[in-house]
Amino acid sequence: MRGTDPDRLLLRRARRALALQNMAAVAVIVLIAGLIVAYGVAWGQRSDLERSLRQTAATEEDVVDPPPGSWIFTLDPAGRLSSTGGAPTGFPDRAALGRVRAGGAAETTAVDVAGTDYLVVTQARGAETVQVVGSLAAQERERHRLLTALGVAAAVGLAAAAASGILLARRATAPLGQALARQRRFVADASHELRTPVTQLHTRAQLLHQDLRAGSSPAEMAADVEQLLTGTRQLGEVIDDLLLSTQLENSAGAAEEVDLGVVAAGAVTAFTARAQELGVSLVLTTDAEAPSLVTGREAALRRVVTALLDNALSHTAAGGRVSVDLRSRLEDHLVILTVRDDGTGFEPGDADRIFDRFARGHADQRRFGLGLALAREVVAGHGGTIEAGAEPGHGAVFTVRLPALRP
Repeated sequence: MRGTDPDRLLLRRARRALALQNMAAVAVIVLIAGLIVAYGVAWGQRSDLERSLRQTAATEEDVVDPPPGSWIFTLDPAGRLSSTGGAPTGFPDRAALGRVRAGGAAETTAVDVAGTDYLVVTQARGAETVQVVGSLAAQERERHRLLTALGVAAAVGLAAAAASGILLARRATAPLGQALARQRRFVADASHELRTPVTQLHTRAQLLHQDLRAGSSPAEMAADVEQLLTGTRQLGEVIDDLLLSTQLENSAGAAEEVDLGVVAAGAVTAFTARAQELGVSLVLTTDAEAPSLVTGREAALRRVVTALLDNALSHTAAGGRVSVDLRSRLEDHLVILTVRDDGTGFEPGDADRIFDRFARGHADQRRFGLGLALAREVVAGHGGTIEAGAEPGHGAVFTVRLPALRP
């Protein structure tokens, strides 16, 4: 099930952890920045207000019309107190006035009255003692607006961090997801593809063991030994395909100039002995006048030709013919490789399905294995296309088109 796939759950946890870590980092940064800004603003506002109040206490003599948000109290040498009208309840601070009047140093205190903070500066001015009270309400409102703006910015930042965290987490875990997918597919492919040949090998080994215990002659055991050798060869081919499938996905490889004619000739030479054993004619035709150069990986392209030849010979009876034709269509900048046989063919409806991994035919349930699927992956990786066409009993034709190497 997709929802209970351990690999998917692992990826989801990894992405969630990365996204949360990103959000936490952004939240901590925003919080620290907000605290620094709020503290700096509060300290600056208090310093400015204190400076203003000290200046007022030193120079302002009008207790009727003081600066906005402040009140002035003056205590003359005779002990008479004059004050600004409308002063907040609880002021002046008579204790501070008494201390400064008695010769004490100037004082600056913060007082909270009815939930409002006030800054009180008391100092001597000549023979008088002056106390200036300034309200911090305006500064507090300004800080509240600042904190609100910071909160909105933090919320937007966290939302952006969440979105970017999810995106970055997906990108960061994409290689892990691909690796897990490749591992999962390789295990599935291996278990699927190796089950049958391993079972057949085990059965043939048991038959050979029975022959040995029964004292059969070497001539009588030859058929079982030959089948055992055939089974090991087929098992080796399956393992090669499985290993190639991982190499194609894990390694981009360095592109190089490849002569597809040389690759095709080498593959035909390698299959000549097998074709003779099967009684099948194997023919290669190339265009000697036009080069068949492409850009790619020679080993991978050789595997394409090998897979097509192996498929053609496997489905062509004795007396049949397999032809390999290589042409360069310069006007379209293409190199075209065609592998044709007059074997069993396949249903037209299977023309696309045969390139799927371990596909089976609709009519005869024939297994196509990995070879053709790998051939399509290689050709697509080289920027080309591969097509198949056939009719039951009339053979099959596979056409590979690759971009030609331009001078």
